Amino acid sequence: MALTVGRAAGRWGFLLPGPCPAAAPLRRPARLPAACERRYSSRGKEKTDMSTYPVESIRNFSIIAHVDHGKSTLADRLLEITGTISKTDRNKQVLDKLQVERERGITVKAQTASLFYNHEGINYLLNLIDTPGHVDFSYEVSRSLSACQGVILVVDANEGIQAQTVANFYLAFEAQLSIIPVINKIDLKNADPERVEKQIEKLFDIPTDECIRISAKQGTNVETVLQKVIEKIPPPQCNTADPLKALVFDSTFDHYRGVIANVALFGGEIAKGHKIMSAHTKKRYEVNEVGILTPNEQPTHKLYAGQVGYLIAGMKEVTEAQIGDTLFLYKQPVEPLPGFKSAKPMVFAGMYPVDQTEYNNLKSALERLTLNDSSVTVHRDSSLALGAGWRLGFLGLLHMEVFNQRLEQEYNMSVILTAPTVPYKAILSSAKLTKEHGKDQITIINPAQFPDKLSVSEYLEPTVLGTIVTPHEYIGKIITLCQDRRAVQKDMLYIDENRVMLKYLFPLNEIVVDFYDALKSLSSGYASFDYEDAGYQSADLIKMDILLNGNPVEELATIIHSDKAYAAGKLLCERLKETIPRQLFEIAIQAAIGKKIIARETLKAYRKNVVAKCYGGDITRRMKLLKRQAEGKRLMRKIGNVEVPRDAFIRVLKREPDK
Repeated sequence: MALTVGRAAGRWGFLLPGPCPAAAPLRRPARLPAACERRYSSRGKEKTDMSTYPVESIRNFSIIAHVDHGKSTLADRLLEITGTISKTDRNKQVLDKLQVERERGITVKAQTASLFYNHEGINYLLNLIDTPGHVDFSYEVSRSLSACQGVILVVDANEGIQAQTVANFYLAFEAQLSIIPVINKIDLKNADPERVEKQIEKLFDIPTDECIRISAKQGTNVETVLQKVIEKIPPPQCNTADPLKALVFDSTFDHYRGVIANVALFGGEIAKGHKIMSAHTKKRYEVNEVGILTPNEQPTHKLYAGQVGYLIAGMKEVTEAQIGDTLFLYKQPVEPLPGFKSAKPMVFAGMYPVDQTEYNNLKSALERLTLNDSSVTVHRDSSLALGAGWRLGFLGLLHMEVFNQRLEQEYNMSVILTAPTVPYKAILSSAKLTKEHGKDQITIINPAQFPDKLSVSEYLEPTVLGTIVTPHEYIGKIITLCQDRRAVQKDMLYIDENRVMLKYLFPLNEIVVDFYDALKSLSSGYASFDYEDAGYQSADLIKMDILLNGNPVEELATIIHSDKAYAAGKLLCERLKETIPRQLFEIAIQAAIGKKIIARETLKAYRKNVVAKCYGGDITRRMKLLKRQAEGKRLMRKIGNVEVPRDAFIRVLKREPDK
């Protein structure tokens, strides 16, 4: 009996006893895990020689636009034209790799791809970065622009200029980048490119003849965009002879290879085996692999100045690849690059594991996800009802929802998220508190830390400058909505005869939960909204406590403007009445500001019908039985303790639109 390898060995080529007429050679398994598949394929490829692309023939550019104006579709066509990916019907948002991006149809993470293109007999290397369009991910856009020398500004021929188009234009304008305006979706029935060209000229002062009309879906005129990129965008200003200077502008975590850092080289060259050092952590590493993204990883021999690619250097800890860090050769220190303005969180929420035994797993999942999304801030926190957890800072509500969805999908973690709050400030008047905190101004991200009014001279709330672009027929409704949210009008400009741009100064806590949804429903989905930080302003803030039978529930305390306190307190009491299970004694649910009760709901007790056995007879007999029952309930209420179950907390804290 012979030991053979072949078809008898089954799918994985195991050794099985038994005769086999013709032993087939060992074959590669039919399917490998995704991470192994990438490594297997990258080793087999011939490495590209990047030295054939001098600095003069490199162009680094981003695609920026409002949500759903066709950035990712244009990126697909550019990848097809340059032969980076083969033309198939399945090429839809190729660069949107995350499951959450596929499901929501939006770009969340900026993605890089290197394209090779021959123009007038010269081979060019074009490094493209596809960026998100939603206001919550503008930090991704500003990071991407730091690695570029120009941008393609995409505007929908049907919808025209929207709020985020304006915000992204000014990001690129302030970074002094070359801007190529592109009008997309000219194949649509209601497309009006002439109107959009006039809007671009009026708002951005770009001549109409510089606009390129394309249809990214059908590929119409897309080749012209590539030619304009080569003609209008300058090559990067750097030199291969200079010492190595690499900016880390993004990073991801791979379970097999550790941290993969996306870098833009501003000088020198880097290859496998080089000893490099981080300007931030001062740690030394040896480079294991360098390469470009096409959009999948493709190893190369070296990366040179002006090029954008990735490197793997055995960074095992997620904290080692700080975004904005500068890498340089060991013993050849350089002046670190300016890096990025750290993202400023606009919304805070508590995050707790559903089961406390999952705390450590959730901790490592958070560390890995915050490496990939560095705009999230994390602080340890704990709660009597929900256990140990974290207080997380996000750039907006969609950012918070996407982060939570990624935790569930990529790390299989289910969590409890508390109601979102914004960071307030208090100017202290008490010398004792000033000494205790070491400063006269404190930031409050948790209502439990809200100082008493007697020790504070002034409370401050964060404000934002909001830009609304809307068709003119909805102006009246939108102005009313903004006034309800305590907003102050700053500007009003007609972009053309049909569209108006409004600028308002909003308190951040008024727009953070459901303003965007209300705006969309009022304007039948036509209005767009964008905001930027506008500092702090003085406000009449108060802390509202929720009491159950006179005992405060810390997790349900909120900081709110005094004008809105009554409505919010009533709503919260009503919601608690629906979710807390009834007891054998009466429960008083109250909203209080200091000692003053502003709203109350009563949860009636379960009652046994003690007078059921009385058939007729004197009324005093009935009254005696009812009085005895009432005394028993009163005693029970004194010694009874109301425990709010966890699922009731979750239902109350879940964000719901105002009823």
